[in-house]
Amino acid sequence: MPNTKSAERRMRGNERKHQHNRSIKSNLRNVEKDYRALVTAGKKDEAAKALPRLHSVLDKAVKSGVLTRPTVNRKKSRLELALKAAK
Repeated sequence: MPNTKSAERRMRGNERKHQHNRSIKSNLRNVEKDYRALVTAGKKDEAAKALPRLHSVLDKAVKSGVLTRPTVNRKKSRLELALKAAK
């Protein structure tokens, strides 16, 4: 438990940030899972249309500080390679 008022405030803020980051990561996982399902099912056209949305979600995660830019660049590259490998 916090010992000071400032520690209490920090705890409340940290919890809000934690919940915000969790929601962003959860949304990201869902979008990525849907994309990978399309790729493995062989629906290349639909997967190609879903890729820009996935890129957008990844970029927003970087903008809010949930993920780092190198991590997102690596994910984008691997997702595009998965699509090309399916073709």
